[in-house]
Parts: sequence; structure tokens; C-alpha cells
Amino acid sequence: MKKIILSLTLVATMFSCNSIKNVNTSNISSAATLLSSLSSNSTVAQISQLFNLLDTNKDSAISTTEAIGSVAENFNVLDKDSNSSLNLTELTGLLGLLK
Repeated sequence: MKKIILSLTLVATMFSCNSIKNVNTSNISSAATLLSSLSSNSTVAQISQLFNLLDTNKDSAISTTEAIGSVAENFNVLDKDSNSSLNLTELTGLLGLLK
């Protein structure tokens, strides 16, 4: 229940941000829902789906402005090559943090 409330709060906050206004908010909402449902039993396919939802500009990377929730909170840990963006392999590291 706590994850759902946090996800809804995150989505509501994002709706109020000017930088998000041109982004497909249904993707952000779907990403928040998927992110809140991830657990240590989640699959790489679910992480891949999350990656596609978060990569709003479709440049095959998640920037700090595209990251939400635990992805944003752990961005520096996940960014193994320190290039200020996450590729799919780096985002898969989120599964290890869920254990």
C-alpha cells in the first residue's frame, strides 16, 4: 500500500513540473506502477519494459531527468560507467538492489 501511495504522489508531482508537460504522462504513470510492483522475483523482461517506459526521448538511455522513484534514488549506484545515463544493462542492476 505504501508503494502505491508513493507512486501516486510521484505521478501527481510530475504532472505539476513544467519539464514533464510535453512527456506522455500515461508512460510515466505506467512506469510508476511497474516500478512499484517490482520485487526480488522480477524479471529482466520487466526491467526492459520499465526502461522503455522511462526512456521518454527514445535515445536508448535514461537520464537523471527521466528517472523516477527508486531508479532516481539509486541512479549513481546504477550508473556503473558514470556517464550520467543508464543503459538497459545498468538498469538491470536494480534487480540486485531489490533483494
